[in-house]
Amino acid sequence: MRTVVLTMKASVIEMFLVLLVTGVHSNKETAKKIKRPKFTVPQINCDVKAGKIINPEFIVKCPAGCQDPKYHVYGTDVYASYSSVCSAAVHSGVLDNSGGKILVRKVAGQSGYKGSYSNGVQSLSLPRWRESFIVLESKPKKGVTYPSALTYSSSKSPAAQAGETTKAYQRPPIPGTTAQPVTLMQLLAVTVAEATPTTLPRPSPSAASTTSRPRPQPMGHRSQEMGEMDLLKPGSVLLDEGFVPKEELSTQSSEPVSLGDPNCKVDLSFLIDGSASIGKRRFRIQKQFLADVAQALDVGPAGPLMGVVQYGDNPATHFNLKTHMNSQDLKTAIEKIPQRGGLSNVGRAISFVTKNFFSKANGNRSGAPNVVVVMVDGWPTDKVEEASRLARESGVNIFFITIEGAVENEKQYVVEPNFANKAVCRTNGFYSLHVQSWFGLHKTLQPLVKRVCDMDRLACSKTCLNSADIGFVIDGSSSVGTGNFRTVLQFVTNISKEFEISDTDTRIGAVQYTYEQRLEFGFDKYSSKPDILNAIKRVGYWSGGTSTGAAINFALEQLFMKSKPNKRKLMILITDGRSYDDVRIPAMAAHLKGVITYAIGVAWAAQEELEVIATHPARDHSFFVDEFDNLYQYVSRVIQNICTEFNSQPRN
Repeated sequence: MRTVVLTMKASVIEMFLVLLVTGVHSNKETAKKIKRPKFTVPQINCDVKAGKIINPEFIVKCPAGCQDPKYHVYGTDVYASYSSVCSAAVHSGVLDNSGGKILVRKVAGQSGYKGSYSNGVQSLSLPRWRESFIVLESKPKKGVTYPSALTYSSSKSPAAQAGETTKAYQRPPIPGTTAQPVTLMQLLAVTVAEATPTTLPRPSPSAASTTSRPRPQPMGHRSQEMGEMDLLKPGSVLLDEGFVPKEELSTQSSEPVSLGDPNCKVDLSFLIDGSASIGKRRFRIQKQFLADVAQALDVGPAGPLMGVVQYGDNPATHFNLKTHMNSQDLKTAIEKIPQRGGLSNVGRAISFVTKNFFSKANGNRSGAPNVVVVMVDGWPTDKVEEASRLARESGVNIFFITIEGAVENEKQYVVEPNFANKAVCRTNGFYSLHVQSWFGLHKTLQPLVKRVCDMDRLACSKTCLNSADIGFVIDGSSSVGTGNFRTVLQFVTNISKEFEISDTDTRIGAVQYTYEQRLEFGFDKYSSKPDILNAIKRVGYWSGGTSTGAAINFALEQLFMKSKPNKRKLMILITDGRSYDDVRIPAMAAHLKGVITYAIGVAWAAQEELEVIATHPARDHSFFVDEFDNLYQYVSRVIQNICTEFNSQPRN
């Protein structure tokens, strides 16, 4: 019996060894026959965003046509993962609009993304985003395996929305390519099962979904884990040898809203031509141009804001500066603008915009330049010169885009020849753009956007009320007296109130003098109107003699030496008597240094001294009043003369 048992054990062991050797040999032969799959580059569409792809580094093929502005890009060189992968590749210069292969590498999120125009693509600005990527030429690194199929996140998955990643499709493992540890009992069980002619029941779909190893799926089927076993329906999108889940195709996550380009913080009004002469076709071209400008500007509360006014017989506002706070909403609104018809009354429209459009109620921001872009088909049917002058004096920068001007036999009908040069802020060509045909209008897009955003050259934004350093030189001698000194301070307050005061607009400083001089506050001391007005109230009466010449020298050294180069320097001197020292040389020094001096004399002031101190012509810069109580009458006159002189500067 013992011999029989030993013989059976030996037979079992011998059979096991035979099976083991046979199985290993069979696996080797199978491995030899199965070739490792060749790497194929996944192809994606233009609208695929980097954030939808989980892979940290991958190579993809982009189709042609991804330069289209409907595919949004955020950033420059380093892009927010909400950007279109292929459109970012065009923007970066790695691809052109014909498409091709690229290498994409995920990098950390940035605290800010700056928009720019590059290679026909306008990227947008974004304050921050959780993930970024860069685009490189498709040169694989040695030793790095790139996926033939990309892994996508599902936008409907709560985990994905919380920043976690969810695999939408998993390529099944290839038999024979991955070694798995095999136990003796597993091998015996497989061998017995294969040798047994018993037919096992077919597993149900639910049972199949719970197996630890997914079964290989034929092409044209979705993984059972996705809940669909149907063949791919006609019209569906097949990507990357796998499939984008329905959530990816149908669900759009909320798009990050750009705050706008901070390097182009302007308040912009477009005056569009809605006259009957333009026709429906050219009106549509005009609207498309506006939509393209809105896209290129990167509109937002921290950047440019844009409104539209249409003119014909009479102007009408379609939407103001605060109606639409991003480029996409603006483009949608522009598409819905109907044509009004009528004449081409451009002058009336400019007056309307100057008086009504740039108000706080309409979203106007005090620190942003006001810009009007006027589009004219042919020529205006009314005069624009006077309306434009008033606009310029109000600080409005007017640009003209003229299309298809009058030919020789039409010039007799032009109401105001050379109307564009009479209207614009400067006649140096910066503010005027002309195209021969409506079909060439798109060529002005980038030049216009660049000029509108060049805030250093928006000369008309500098008005008589927001572009000066004003130094008050106040006589505090004994002859003035405490009560009259308070009246003088009220006169200084009333003038200061009329100016736009900030560290970038008009700045105010003050000096009080007797025999000696005292700096009450300099230009950089206070940067708001309330602070300036309170500082004026706090000035204390000094009392003493009257050395006006020394006071002018002191003001030049202590106030105007610290004036900004781009500011007009204004000195307003108030005195009630003749100076104990010479005023001629100090006054001449002020004039040579470009300080425009206004001399205001009260009571016993010497008229001839006032005229020497004042800038030429003296009649516009020197004033005499017999009593302190009548000083208030000269507030408006001083302001008017300051603005008249400012606006009379040459426009070339």
